[in-house]
Parts: sequence; structure tokens; C-alpha cells
Amino acid sequence: MSGVQSIQRAFALLRALAVGPAGVTELADRADLPKSTVARLLGALETERAVEQLEAGGEYRLGAGLIDLAGATGPGRNLIAAARPHLLELTGQTSETSGIAILEGQSVLYLDHVESGEEVQVRSWTGELAPLNVVPSGLVLLADRPQLFIDDYLSKPLTRSTPSSITDPDLIRARLAAVRRDGYIWVYAEFDQSINSVAAPVTDGSGHTLAALHVHGPAYRFPGEGRADEIGRLVRDAAHKLSAQLS
Repeated sequence: MSGVQSIQRAFALLRALAVGPAGVTELADRADLPKSTVARLLGALETERAVEQLEAGGEYRLGAGLIDLAGATGPGRNLIAAARPHLLELTGQTSETSGIAILEGQSVLYLDHVESGEEVQVRSWTGELAPLNVVPSGLVLLADRPQLFIDDYLSKPLTRSTPSSITDPDLIRARLAAVRRDGYIWVYAEFDQSINSVAAPVTDGSGHTLAALHVHGPAYRFPGEGRADEIGRLVRDAAHKLSAQLS
């Protein structure tokens, strides 16, 4: 196998893994490569930390080595690269759109999302801003800010996107306390009357919030009767896994 061909096949494998974790046989099918070639390339990529195996004999996923490279392409790219497998897993677990967001000034900036396979979808907000007080990612990000930041934000007129939007500073402070206590928070029809969503914090090694993982879906079906706590814990667990990976 020539050097150029090896590089081409390695990138074919990485693109196949961008879809989600998989074993050697599934990756061979995705990339249309012989299993022996896939196994050999995975060994080399694992040495360079471009891929990692979840457990001995188990599936592979994109590795931390790619995060370092992605970080050179622009703000937030390393976070996107690291989060993508977790978003894919969350969407698979909930059958709804998942995403990741960061703080941008006094707004939420949506960095990336993974759509579900459902016919009715929530439109993509990637690259757009939203007010902190009406989306769960905003509340998650606000909850970890210094008290002066929180006081300043809550002293200003707050956005009311729908009749359900909460703009009372005392009620918002109570919700921030709930984020810190529970590790996730739900928002029902406050940014858009047709959308419900839940988010959890992604932290660094010092416990400071870097970003928020969220899942959102049409209000008529999401979260579903009796599933709010279960889905909240799924998002929280995914955020914990991503936090551990980043730190």
C-alpha cells in the first residue's frame, strides 16, 4: 500500500468514525475497506491518539489527538471535536436533536448539533445567539458565572420570548440554584412555544463550566410523559463524560 493510499484510507476511517463509535467490522463496511486494512490502520491511528478504543475488544471512537489539531482551526473547534461522539450518543438515546453551546458575552452561542432521525425536527440554531434566561444552556452557563456577572445580568430588562418566559430575577436565581444542585435544568416553551429543552454543564479540571450540552425537541412529544428526570440524567451523564475527557 502506497503512502498516499494509506493516508486516504486513514481519512476514510476517520470520516467513518465521525458518524459515531464502531467496531472493526462496521468500520470496514462504512469505509468500504478490508477488515485487515482497517485493523492495521486503527492500530496506527491509536498510537497517534487519533482514535481510541472504548474497551478491549470493543468499539473505537475519535481520539483526543484530533482535539489538539481541531483546536488550531478556530475558537470552539476543539470543543466541537470532543463533543461530537457524545452528541451522537445522546441523540441515539433520546431520538431528539442534541447540541453544545458556550457563553458569548451575555448570550448563548450554539456551536454544533446532531439531528435526530425524526420526520419533525427542531431547526438548527448552530452559529446563532440566544438570551441566557430563556434557554437551559443559558441558565447552565449563567449558574457558574461570578456573582457580579449574575447580578449585572439580572439587573437589566430580561428577554420575554414567549408568554412562558421567566423574567423575574428571584425566580431565575432559584433556577440557577437548581442547576447547581441537580446538574441539569429543563425549560418548557420559554424560547419558542413549540420547543422543550434540557441542558447540563460541561466543566474543566477545576470544575468551572466551559459549555453546556443540551437536547431539545418538539413540545408535543418531548420529553414525553414521565421521562423528564430520565432524560435530564442522560444529558448530565454525557456532560460528565465529556468533562472527564477534556480534563
